[in-house]
Amino acid sequence: MKEMKKTCLHDRHVALGAMMSPFGGFDMPIQYAGIVEEHNAVRRRCGVFDVSHMGEVRITGRDAEKFVNHIFTNDIAGAPQGKIFYGMMLNAHGGVVDDLLVYKYSDTEYFLVINASNIDKDVAWIKSNTDGFDVEVEDESDVYSELAVQGPEAERIMREVLGLEVGHLGFYTFEEFAKYDGDPAVIVSRTGYTGEDGFEIYASDDVIESCWDALIDAGVQPCGLGCRDTLRFEAGLPLYGDELSEDVTPLEASLSMFVKLDKDGFIGRDALMALKSAGVPRKTVGLEVEGQAIPRHGYEVLDEAGNKVGTVTTGYHSITLGRNLAMALVDSSCAALGTRLNVRVRRKIFPATVVKKRFYTPNYKK
Repeated sequence: MKEMKKTCLHDRHVALGAMMSPFGGFDMPIQYAGIVEEHNAVRRRCGVFDVSHMGEVRITGRDAEKFVNHIFTNDIAGAPQGKIFYGMMLNAHGGVVDDLLVYKYSDTEYFLVINASNIDKDVAWIKSNTDGFDVEVEDESDVYSELAVQGPEAERIMREVLGLEVGHLGFYTFEEFAKYDGDPAVIVSRTGYTGEDGFEIYASDDVIESCWDALIDAGVQPCGLGCRDTLRFEAGLPLYGDELSEDVTPLEASLSMFVKLDKDGFIGRDALMALKSAGVPRKTVGLEVEGQAIPRHGYEVLDEAGNKVGTVTTGYHSITLGRNLAMALVDSSCAALGTRLNVRVRRKIFPATVVKKRFYTPNYKK
């Protein structure tokens, strides 16, 4: 059995009384004060997450831009330095190997942020597709630790508590800072996974530990993966393993805006073109469920005649909105807004209506 990994902040989480649980091969904090309190802190003020379990890969070389565009669904060609892109890497059948962020340093250097549970798989897959490209692939997952500082007060806290002047950073841009003694330099991006304004900090273990201590001492709420999931869900953001997998295409996941089918061929493009031509059979939708039942991952979605037409991918009683909501992968014939469906919760059937899957309007700084 593979030994569970620990982030550099593990002992601090335990000292704060965090509930710990395995996630992506790491022993990670699920909650401290409680999921509701942490969720509300991010929506109303600010919270800090240890996300050091995420993976980082650096692509360098003469063909770096061409190579990243070959393995990535979004189009990075001609983008300015400091820009960040969200998208996916696909298998030949159009299924999602992983979803990720791509940071552009230059035409010859890119920084990829990948999911913790997929690090080994992703790195092997990326390296397996380098034939014919003049590039170097470096797994830097053990070089960087990472914090996410999220919420409407995040910019002020970054400045006043950490001394990082980040007000000029636009949404989905990044910059390196030399404020701290760390090797490599501190990377700060205006990104996150909560639907709120916020920043992600990539740095050495020592720097991340110092930042965490300063934030906690200043009264910033430590947050676990429990509310990270409830926050991203309300904002309609996908989670790999729930909304995305190698058996689900980005077109079925309703993420076509991050797939540029008109750019030069990328891995999986032909399969997506064929799928689009034939008609996408399934779509990811939002559901509002009536009654007291809370829909959960794996629950069946039925049409009004009682036929199974899909499956819940994520479901919660929304902390912010106070409604029972779900994202579900359903037959395209049932995906139109306003369609009446049902969700089977254990042995009972509860009515549901198809709604927009972005339940909460994000408060990003554009």
